Amino acid sequence: MDSSSLRYLIVNADDFGFTRDVNQGIVDAHRNGILTATTLMANGEAFDHAVKLARENPALDIGCHLALVGDRPLPATVGRMIAAITTGKLAILDELRAQIRRILSTGIQPTHLDTHKHTHLFPPVLDAVAELSVEFGIRWVRRPFDMSGVSGSAPAVVKATSMTMSFLKARFQTVLSKHNCLSPDHFAGFQLTGRFRAKELVELVEHLPQGTTEFMCHPGYCGDELQASKTRLKESRVLELEALTSPEVRKAIDRCGVKLTDYRNTGRVA
Repeated sequence: MDSSSLRYLIVNADDFGFTRDVNQGIVDAHRNGILTATTLMANGEAFDHAVKLARENPALDIGCHLALVGDRPLPATVGRMIAAITTGKLAILDELRAQIRRILSTGIQPTHLDTHKHTHLFPPVLDAVAELSVEFGIRWVRRPFDMSGVSGSAPAVVKATSMTMSFLKARFQTVLSKHNCLSPDHFAGFQLTGRFRAKELVELVEHLPQGTTEFMCHPGYCGDELQASKTRLKESRVLELEALTSPEVRKAIDRCGVKLTDYRNTGRVA
């Protein structure tokens, strides 16, 4: 087969380090399903547990899930998005640099960057993330704009938000290009967050375009820690985990000739 016609899929889970039940779900989606990568929250309550699991699962590709929303900033300069915007890029750089350094201090070598709640859609955050990509040599940065035809059962407000986000594409790409950052050719998952099952995942696989696609997901187990946390994604994480480990999805990947990969091996079979 001509390599230019190949279709590669990176299945990337957010929120590694959020809670231990989320961590275990991510690892099980990797061991027993199609998940190839995840991004680690340096300020997550279960950070140490996630690091332990990462060491036990070296095939799981690890990135940084940079967080500017929440209540646990590291150098206590930025804790919420409004603070990040009003205090400016230097404060954002301080916070996100501290998060990357904490992950590096564990011996993990992250391969990609994304942000909690996609805050790098905001210009000052994107500028900071791009600069840190250069500073730490982590060249892959998520470009969170859904490709067409992946809305599934998303409500109108989610579809409208995705459409509004698309107006930021031009500046987003300009900033990444200026800093020689890389992104997969395509992205999916924003409109499907919390509402995809095996059926929707099979449909995504069947309609993947040529090139490399990142699929963002949020698998996990809904145990006591997740139930007590502040997030809208709880029971849906279990359903995402079931989809990611579904035999039907694996069969669709094989049937369609889609190659699973990650950021360490982009363009090669993981």
